[in-house]
Amino acid sequence: MAKTPSKKSAKAPKKAGNKRSKKRVESYSTYIYKVLKQVHPDTGISKKGMSIMNSFINDIFERIATEAGKLSTINKKSTLSSREIQTAVRLMLPGELAKHA
Repeated sequence: MAKTPSKKSAKAPKKAGNKRSKKRVESYSTYIYKVLKQVHPDTGISKKGMSIMNSFINDIFERIATEAGKLSTINKKSTLSSREIQTAVRLMLPGELAKHA
């Protein structure tokens, strides 16, 4: 006697496009929070403060990428290497910060 599949195991095919996929928003908040806890374990950060820090990091990364791109163009190179990134960081950051970067 052949066993027939039960109704529970048979699933109807889902309609395509029935549910919209949620667009992922990239954020550095997890990493900002981890660094904050390393430096000041007893200190928190507000949502607005986290938003400001996130914007700040995005802005700095954009500036470094632009500067590194200019450096690679000046040197007639089509590839960004760590050398261009490092030079861009040293040009962007002032004084003592540039030494540690």
